[in-house]
Amino acid sequence: MARSLIAGAAGGLACLLLLASVAAARERAFDRPLDRPLDSGVLYELNLARTQPQAYARALQDAARLSRAAGAYDDPAAYAEAVDFLMRQPALPPLGADSTLEDAALSHADYQGPQGGFGHEGPRGESLGERLRRHGAFASLMAEDISYGYANPREVVLQLIVDAGVPSRGHRANIFNPAFREAGVACGPHRVYGAMCVVDFAGRLMRR
Repeated sequence: MARSLIAGAAGGLACLLLLASVAAARERAFDRPLDRPLDSGVLYELNLARTQPQAYARALQDAARLSRAAGAYDDPAAYAEAVDFLMRQPALPPLGADSTLEDAALSHADYQGPQGGFGHEGPRGESLGERLRRHGAFASLMAEDISYGYANPREVVLQLIVDAGVPSRGHRANIFNPAFREAGVACGPHRVYGAMCVVDFAGRLMRR
């Protein structure tokens, strides 16, 4: 009897230690967001937001107090609405990294950054779908987010989630669209804003 009590206590302690380590790992996921390259860091942050939206709401609140990205919080209503959205948002699967989407995003960043352009149109009005086809792929469901002015992965993603000045909150909707399975991120210098990041999303990507 004593042996079974000891075994039960040991099992309970192991369970508590496991839960504590999982909780600690989740907390660490929100520490030191600068320790990753910008492109991969943005995808990492997008997946944190998708898989742990309530924790990301707390990160948003911390960033409002501590981050230099004050421009994302110039609209108090958009900021408050973003926090409320995240607190109610169900967790979603992470987005997989896709090299073709990355290539499409990079081609737009390389085109737009040096000339200080803005928006989603590429050379001669090229669209995201046309960029994907140029890289040998097609998707029936796709979208693109672009962040300007931030060179920190968390600030990029928080800007897109707050989505100040965009009444439809379209950038946020893309991040939390459950139909999107894959993404490609490319960041680089921008002549006017200093930095830009292009995020291309897709459902099922088909290649030629």
